[in-house]
Amino acid sequence: MHNIFCIIKILTLTLLLGIVFQPVQAQNSPSETVTVNGQRFFKYAVKSGEGLYAISRFFSVPITEIIRNNPGAKAGLKNGQELLIPVTVENEGLISSSAGSSVQRELMDQNNTFRHTVSKGETVYSISKMYQTTVGEVNRYNPGASEGITEGQILTIPQRRVISETKEENYRYHTILSGETLYSVSRTYSLKAEDVMLANPGLSAETFRTGKTIRIPFFESYEVITPYETQTTNIVHKVQNKETLYSIARNYQVEVSDIERMNPMLGGGLKANMELIIPVKKSLVEKDSRVTEKETNRLLAQNIVSKKVDVMKVGLLLPFLDETGRGHIRLQEYYEGFLLAVEAMKNSGVNLELYVFEIGKGDDTSKLESLLETMEMRSLHLIIGGVSDAQIRLISDFSKANNIKYVIPFSQSNDEVLNNGNIFQVNPIASATQTKASSAFINTFRNANIIFVTEEQNNKKEFISELQHDLRENHIKFETISLTGTLNSAIVPLLRSGNENVIIPTSADSNTLRQLITELKEVREADSSTIIRLFGYPEWQTYTEQIGDFHLFGTYIFTPFFINKTDSDTEAFISNFSKWYGRNLMETHPSYGMWGYDTGIFFMTALNRFGTHFEQAIQKVPTNSLQFAFHFERMNNWGGFINNGLYFVYYDTNGGIIKTDQSR
Repeated sequence: MHNIFCIIKILTLTLLLGIVFQPVQAQNSPSETVTVNGQRFFKYAVKSGEGLYAISRFFSVPITEIIRNNPGAKAGLKNGQELLIPVTVENEGLISSSAGSSVQRELMDQNNTFRHTVSKGETVYSISKMYQTTVGEVNRYNPGASEGITEGQILTIPQRRVISETKEENYRYHTILSGETLYSVSRTYSLKAEDVMLANPGLSAETFRTGKTIRIPFFESYEVITPYETQTTNIVHKVQNKETLYSIARNYQVEVSDIERMNPMLGGGLKANMELIIPVKKSLVEKDSRVTEKETNRLLAQNIVSKKVDVMKVGLLLPFLDETGRGHIRLQEYYEGFLLAVEAMKNSGVNLELYVFEIGKGDDTSKLESLLETMEMRSLHLIIGGVSDAQIRLISDFSKANNIKYVIPFSQSNDEVLNNGNIFQVNPIASATQTKASSAFINTFRNANIIFVTEEQNNKKEFISELQHDLRENHIKFETISLTGTLNSAIVPLLRSGNENVIIPTSADSNTLRQLITELKEVREADSSTIIRLFGYPEWQTYTEQIGDFHLFGTYIFTPFFINKTDSDTEAFISNFSKWYGRNLMETHPSYGMWGYDTGIFFMTALNRFGTHFEQAIQKVPTNSLQFAFHFERMNNWGGFINNGLYFVYYDTNGGIIKTDQSR
């Protein structure tokens, strides 16, 4: 241990709206759109014999979205029934020709607003932080959003108008339109494709898709931009005998009106040998544009060359002397666990230098600012640390400027990870954990008899609401009953013999759990053949007095972290910790010593195995963590990674504990 080196310091002629849809029987393009609660819909009258599947294919909208906006459609469709179908980027080309020109202008104009398609688990708050706007602004452009948003919904977002002091940090956002390519987008903004790729480290052939948003490095935020597909250049055409305005327009793929607008003398008629100015699309006349486009789009499939490191230089930056809330004691144990990870790496033959720095208290960043000016910091390959928002912001700016990977170990609420491609956030976001837990629950208990037990506190309202919504979306039935002193008699008629009966309380409170278990024990005593399972929350792992009851009912909990003390690797770590430091780990949830060890082992292994661009192989890092489930996912094309790891922990009826990684 004492030999560790430490220093306490991303040419198309396809029209943007040219999406081809397979005709469904006698369907016609819808003639009208309406706006309801801020969202645009087609008004569509069902034709005789049409079903939900045919209509969903025609409009490129999931059946679940049609049913969600038209609840009566679930029972079947009738001839003439009017449906509201969401207008999306993929189906907007279906709008009737009478309105086509105005819609096209709206679709192509992203100078003031752009669009964001909501992903599962996102909130108005998280989206506002991603685009550096406010909840109020998102709600103002999307009136219905204040009542809640759903997966697949398209939101209008105002363009960023803040110009930073650093010119290179100015940018705007661009929603990828149908038919656009990396080449056409980069040409739209007069940029090199490499510039677009550099601003979007998560951009690839898989993520460059219609409807997705990318960030555009932009030096003048208020400049009005015209899409490359509509950009023109003027050429001179000498009129030949027998040519007409129509034939000339057709040859150059322009409108007759455009030629007339550029040549006022045509009021006297078209004559041979007349020289006309023709506004031709740049994509038709630029030399070698087809070859250039093909070569450019290949960039999406290329990986950045990752440089192997002979001697890894890792910096641990924490406020070790900040005694607020006795935080310094927890950070000391985190450091001690991290040192055990360093020892394990060095014992496996890895050359590394660890630099440990005290960075000052809270929002006082003077010490940290001085530290970041040193040559030692610029030489690091990996930085781990920062606790307060001020510290994290400062280290984030440094990591971006010097292209150094940065791990945020504790914070769940910082905004830096959404806008810095070098960041990895270890501590999962609660809303993302709940979303993943809901999905994993449905995969695990799709065929079970599900019963929710409500209680006054209902402190898991958000998770319960999301889970019940997902159950309905998957056509899985469930029952709801209140937690009362007569629960044991009220729940019996709802139980199914020969099936798993999964009981889910709507509160994680220990008193609620204790009362529920008491009532369920009476049910079990009356009929021990009925299979009853409990499903609960991360907090339950701290209720050690209930462990026996968890095994009695074959209980499941979901959690991003869990310590199985009977695991051999865990036993070895606990023993090694006691040996090195002469004391046991503190009883905290999560354990800070194992937190430090897991984080150290994971990221130092990633750097050693895959080099300085280990983010390209982040799902392949071969480590078995003791406590945290690690599954890092990029939140957008330009931001960093957040850990969305999740365990299901099963207390089996034989007294064993089975920890299953549900992350993938």
